[in-house]
Formats: sequence, C-alpha cells, structure tokens
Amino acid sequence: MTIVYGILLVLHLLGWAIVLGGTLVSLKAPRIAPGVLHGILTVLVTGIAMVGLHDSAYPNDPKLAMAKFGIKLVVAIVVAALVIVGTREPAKVTTRFLGAIAGLVVVNVALAVLWT
Repeated sequence: MTIVYGILLVLHLLGWAIVLGGTLVSLKAPRIAPGVLHGILTVLVTGIAMVGLHDSAYPNDPKLAMAKFGIKLVVAIVVAALVIVGTREPAKVTTRFLGAIAGLVVVNVALAVLWT
C-alpha cells in the first residue's frame, strides 16, 4: 500500500503544479487554461484517496489530523468551484480571479507542509 500511496502523492502534487502553473501562465491574458480543470479534479480524487489509504499505507503512524484534511478539502473545493465557474463563464475571469485561484493553491500547499 505504501507504493500506491506514493503514486497517489506524486499525482496529487502534479495536479497542484498543473493548477498553479496553468493559472500563472494565463495571468497576462486572463483565461482558464485547458489543463487546470483536469489538474484540480486530479487533486480532489487523489487527495481523498490518500486520506482513505493512509491507515493501510502507514499502520504505525499516529492518528490523522482530520481537521487539517477537512480544511484542505474545503480550500480545494473552493478552487474547483472557481475553476469550473471560470471555464463555464470565461467573461468572469480576470487577473484577480486567477490571483485568487493561485493564492488558494499556495495556501493549500502551505497548509500541507507547515501544519504538523
């Protein structure tokens, strides 16, 4: 299970990289890049799967911080909602809109790294 968990973690990180990279690239001409929607959906699926597999992958690890994962899930859902709105209604996408997406991605990554 540790290998499966590791593969999911790599896919999760790549998903966040796609979301952040696609958003930053589109700042000059505000739009949602095509891969950003796929990236955020990858993040949501792999994140939920990693939480489900954590106990079987690391049986000796102490109890999961469910508050941390709950907050990270809420942030990821907000990012997903922004990406979906931006994809469906391109006229709403501005530099600030993309900045909000990029900022929330950075917050989510910071939560993952700094909250122990």
